[in-house]
Amino acid sequence: MIQIEKFSKKFGERIAVDGLSLKIAKGEIFGLLGPNGAGKTTTIRVLTMLTRPTAGKIVIDGCEAAHNEGHIKAVIGVVPQHFNLDIDLTPWENLELHGRLHHMLPEVRKQRIGELLKYVELDDRANDMVQKFSGGMKRRLMIARALLHQPKILFLDEPTVGLDPQVRRRLWDLIRRLKNEGLTVLLTTHYIEEAENLCQRVAIMEKGKLIAMDSPIALCQRFGAYVVEWADEEGTKTKFFTDRGEASNFAATLMTTTTLRQTNLEDAFVELTGRKVVG
Repeated sequence: MIQIEKFSKKFGERIAVDGLSLKIAKGEIFGLLGPNGAGKTTTIRVLTMLTRPTAGKIVIDGCEAAHNEGHIKAVIGVVPQHFNLDIDLTPWENLELHGRLHHMLPEVRKQRIGELLKYVELDDRANDMVQKFSGGMKRRLMIARALLHQPKILFLDEPTVGLDPQVRRRLWDLIRRLKNEGLTVLLTTHYIEEAENLCQRVAIMEKGKLIAMDSPIALCQRFGAYVVEWADEEGTKTKFFTDRGEASNFAATLMTTTTLRQTNLEDAFVELTGRKVVG
């Protein structure tokens, strides 16, 4: 559904993305991870036609982006990181405006708005002012807006940033439903747990370059199924093991409090990038 070949983006002398190549399959939830400044947002901006690449080839839904901007805008939906709803309008009015911008027929527009407000569980608030909504409600409305014109690909840029854990998990359920219905989803997130729970594959970027791409499980297995974690005067230390017994034996040799657990995607992320996630 998305094919990127040797894509680069420069701003003056600064290289934001350097020779990125990847493929995203139809119906896949694909995660784009990396520390701040890794090039994730720049990549999303190029894929959503907000800026042009400096070099490389991008194909979306079988069409080369450089020559089919109109088609691509029609087949993608975008949920940006920052809220950009009109808070002086109701949910219905926000969706009505978006539908008109996409030249949807009135009867189709009305039906889709009703369906989507029910889908994101906002049908009982359809005529309330958006300014009264919580962060989670606004995020669900933004997803409904992005889906209104029936896109084939949904871009989610930090979809759950600033939301409490319960609301975040409700949005995870919604994203899984979209995937099960055949939608392709590309998301960026600083919450590694989010990517581990949702994504079939993730790509990790560092300083504009792709440094790893695989399923979360495969990335964890690069280092070992189990990890022993402990702290000393130099900070937190970790050591990976393929066998739980070996990990347990090693932990017993340490004269300090240890934690023995399964390796997670954040462990792999830290090992690959050399630094913690900044959320």
